[in-house]
Amino acid sequence: MENLRSTPISVLDPSPIIAGGSPELSLRNTLDLAKKAEQWGYKRFWLAEHHNWAGMASSASPVVIGRVAAVTEKIRVGSGAMLLSHYSPLSVAEQFGTLEVFFPGRIDLGLGRAPGTDRFTAQVLRQRVAGEPEFAERLQELIAYLHGNGTQASNGVHSFHAIPGENTKVPIWLLGSAFYSAELAGQLGLPFSFAGHFAPGNMMEALAIYRESFRSSEVLDKPYVLLSVQVSAADTEKEAQRLATSMYQKFLLLTRGHAAPLQPPVDSMDTVWSEDERKAVEDQLFTSIIGDPSAVKQQLKELIHKTEADEIMAHTEIFDHEARLRSYEILAEAAKNN
Repeated sequence: MENLRSTPISVLDPSPIIAGGSPELSLRNTLDLAKKAEQWGYKRFWLAEHHNWAGMASSASPVVIGRVAAVTEKIRVGSGAMLLSHYSPLSVAEQFGTLEVFFPGRIDLGLGRAPGTDRFTAQVLRQRVAGEPEFAERLQELIAYLHGNGTQASNGVHSFHAIPGENTKVPIWLLGSAFYSAELAGQLGLPFSFAGHFAPGNMMEALAIYRESFRSSEVLDKPYVLLSVQVSAADTEKEAQRLATSMYQKFLLLTRGHAAPLQPPVDSMDTVWSEDERKAVEDQLFTSIIGDPSAVKQQLKELIHKTEADEIMAHTEIFDHEARLRSYEILAEAAKNN
């Protein structure tokens, strides 16, 4: 059983746009956080991909990945997740192959099946036509580009190659919030990242499916689980709980069908949500790590013990940038000082 000291921690950043802020400010804050995360010993810094969402600025995640990698030196940088259903596998391979050329040994390619916001936005992104390959086929094509020597058309005449990218072996991860990606990742022997930061109800079953279906590959000889969770840490329990109300408000607004910029914290949510809304939000966030340094350390230890995760990825939605930085600093200290 791994202890905190041997369990790496990482960052999942959607470049949150705060109420009264701007995408420009959010992206500058992302760069600042990435540099600090590297100093504090985080293993990875992944950018979440969302579209048509007023509260997130990381829609063009490969571009942001390149910028983050350029202002850091060692931390791995990647996508959490690139939504492969929207894009040509060849295009994705070329983009991440190019990133790998510029930043060798530091790029991760996390892939997801989610729409990115809603099905209407997905339709605009995809412009899909009848007969397009489904996710598993797209994934196999992408693997052929990055971990092999390209693909060949069914007529046997034309071949296709990712240049740059071919045979660079950029690490490919599958991300998911349910069971399909868990099983597929296991069958292909790929590392799996579970979205515990918004779908904890499926967490234990998805991890079990991944481990049970795992087959060794040239990538992995045993399962590797990265678990993403919400974290709100502060120097006092009271302040940590207050900061977490921005996260609660985000999920509350989503249950009401409204994706908005991240709202400032409030002293109490009692007058903001109804009892039914409270339960709905808490059902999405019950794995969250919230508290002062001592509580964060204990909750982190319990989560690792419960899930046997190989790595923890923190998703921190705090309104004030300096408070957000402090939260990540506290988490890093909790993970190291076991």
